[in-house]
Amino acid sequence: MSNTSRRRSAAQRRRIARRNMILVGAGVVVVVVIAVVVALTSGGTADQSSATTTAPAAQDTASVVAGITGVAPTVIDQVGAGTLKSPPKALTGEALTADGKPSLLYVGAEYCPFCAGERWAIVNALSRFGTFSGLELSHSSSTDVYPNTATFTFRDATYASDYLHFESVEVESNEPDGKGGYKALQTPTDEQLKVFTTANPSGSFPFLDIAGDSAVIGASYDVGVLQGKTAEQIGAALATPTDPATQGIVGTANVLTAAICQTTNQQPADVCSAAGVQAAKAKLPSA
Repeated sequence: MSNTSRRRSAAQRRRIARRNMILVGAGVVVVVVIAVVVALTSGGTADQSSATTTAPAAQDTASVVAGITGVAPTVIDQVGAGTLKSPPKALTGEALTADGKPSLLYVGAEYCPFCAGERWAIVNALSRFGTFSGLELSHSSSTDVYPNTATFTFRDATYASDYLHFESVEVESNEPDGKGGYKALQTPTDEQLKVFTTANPSGSFPFLDIAGDSAVIGASYDVGVLQGKTAEQIGAALATPTDPATQGIVGTANVLTAAICQTTNQQPADVCSAAGVQAAKAKLPSA
């Protein structure tokens, strides 16, 4: 099973391309490239007649956020790179910055199961450098592989950090649109789209550009380890270093942290010098 999600139907690509054309100004300029983002990326079509399992029940968001943002240093150090399968790939283009800080760009979709798994690791890693607000619990599609994988959504989230700038785009929701796809959510800016398509020609979800230095394309670990677990169960498991979910999530977060530290001049020092992060550093393409 591939750890990236892409559209599979030519008819579906044409339908989504038509839907996502944007008309700009009186000249009616069609920004076709926006259609490419949605047409090429993330998880298959929605079989809206045969959901495979019931979506997870609503959870206590605050306790889950506390679990993922408060992973104990001892767990971080014991996990190291964990069960990471796909490390970030080196980039050779321009540095990505904003407000004088390294900038990270995430592009994904709420229905994408691989995005669902990767968000856990992204939230954990970025919480070591700053603070999220507005994170909400969500789940992947009920009809894709790994149905209803519990996760967060970046739809309304904001992030504050003295070290980093973070932007996110959730292109589509996990709600079927009645036409074989999913309801549109957020549209990338021209600049975000350029970053996405330049570093990620295949248009795969999830995508994370780390300051133009490296990029995550597809899930970094086997997100199947989260299957059937509620968000609270996943959050609680992060206290146990040997749990498969912890090995995947925290191991990936440690590698992402090591990659981020390469762009922040190894700051903050206590985060970047952690034994688990130093162990995970060996997975980076520059190591």
